[in-house]
Amino acid sequence: MRFEHVSAVLAEPHGLLEGPCVAGETIVFSDVLAGGVFRLTASGTVEEVLARRRGIGGIAATNDGSLILTGRDVILVDAEGRTETLHEDPSAAGFNDIGVCRDGRVIVGVLRYRPLAGEQPQPGELVRIAADGSAEVVADDFLWPNGIVESEDGSLLVSDFARGHVKRVGADGHDEIFVELETGAPDGLALDTEGCLWIATGHGGTLLRVTAAGDLIDEIDVPARFVSSLCFAGSDLSTLVVSTADNLETPETGGSILRATSPVAGAPVPLAL
Repeated sequence: MRFEHVSAVLAEPHGLLEGPCVAGETIVFSDVLAGGVFRLTASGTVEEVLARRRGIGGIAATNDGSLILTGRDVILVDAEGRTETLHEDPSAAGFNDIGVCRDGRVIVGVLRYRPLAGEQPQPGELVRIAADGSAEVVADDFLWPNGIVESEDGSLLVSDFARGHVKRVGADGHDEIFVELETGAPDGLALDTEGCLWIATGHGGTLLRVTAAGDLIDEIDVPARFVSSLCFAGSDLSTLVVSTADNLETPETGGSILRATSPVAGAPVPLAL
């Protein structure tokens, strides 16, 4: 697979880029460490959506054109850039990635420690957030909850970055290990139209493609040392978009957004209610 850097992203220095998300005809992504949310337009330019906010590991598009962002709390940003708090938990260290279910409900991973600050791991959980901001726990015992997708059978597939595996969480909250990574650690996730799971392997520098049974069928090298997340874009969802913490073309500019043509289309990602 041949990857190309988005030149407009390389033109400015970035840190750890994360959470690429299709929003209309654009791709929205965050800079976890340096701060900010950015929009890659159809014409190839980069626009700032929200300045300074750090720690955004997940982004979801809504059916009214707003964005849901994680960080120290979970917020809504409307098309005019106005923000409002959707959900907060003062006892949490922060909120990481986001998944949207087919019914439009949002699942968010809660962090109970600050891994990038070197704190001792504490189990976090997944919460389902309603449109009114209320939340219910879906599953617990995730040290570093990361990528979240809903599979065809209604179960959730969730990365635990700290433990190096992806779990499957059933409707009853029961969880089991779906796939254990031999190298790297699971970060962002995406599904394709054949029911396979794509896994960004963090410091593994690759993407894995795994069947619905958990069998590895492809390992794709990415021209970066740290691959954080991915999504499928374009009118036929055949454009693979990958975010990284670094790049090998202009190392001094840091994180990058890469694109490639995928041999299989991505599964549509629902809009959040």
